Amino acid sequence: MSRRGDWVYENNGGTCVAIAGADYCVVAADTRLSVGYSILTRDHSKICDLADKCVLASSGFQGDIKALHKHLAARELLYQHQHNKRMSCPAMAQLLSNSLYYKRFFPYYAFNVLGGLDNEGKGCVFTYDAVGSYERTGYGAQGTGSSLIMPVLDNQLKSPSPLLLPARDAVTPLSESEAVDLVKDVFASATERDIYTGDKLEIVVINKAGTKREYIELRKD
Repeated sequence: MSRRGDWVYENNGGTCVAIAGADYCVVAADTRLSVGYSILTRDHSKICDLADKCVLASSGFQGDIKALHKHLAARELLYQHQHNKRMSCPAMAQLLSNSLYYKRFFPYYAFNVLGGLDNEGKGCVFTYDAVGSYERTGYGAQGTGSSLIMPVLDNQLKSPSPLLLPARDAVTPLSESEAVDLVKDVFASATERDIYTGDKLEIVVINKAGTKREYIELRKD
């Protein structure tokens, strides 16, 4: 987390996770915002509602994250006025990829995971690097605790390889309540081992009925 004098980026920490099911998607992130060993706030949401049944969770430099969310919200509003409908989650996934790639020579220092429902009502999760390369998967994690969380998700969910033919659905076999319980467990574990993750967990569940939020307490030290 140390910086050079001419380094314009800063990692404010935090962890984001998303899990897609047959008819739901769970997106979760902690609410701690920190710099080095200092906690700036314990109640900062990393999750942004973007389109119709589609939310974005971002970790990294909060200045760039806010600029990216503002840009995407403006583009989504333009789409609404031009097409008289909300943007779908796969369409927003492509827009986010294009937006990140456009800034590839001076990139947004933001690591994103996008979750929601596709046009068929199935859960979908898209994971990104900083310059727009993305992939649709059954689950994903970004941020400072992702290296602790991804091995657990790999073990529990076993997403099919994208190299397998014919292609298989990248949705997880868990029910909605089981996926929420798994998210709570992996964050409780990551909070014990990552000083940049903690305080509170924000969980967003998206299904055909709409979007609902839930908060649980995490370690505060």
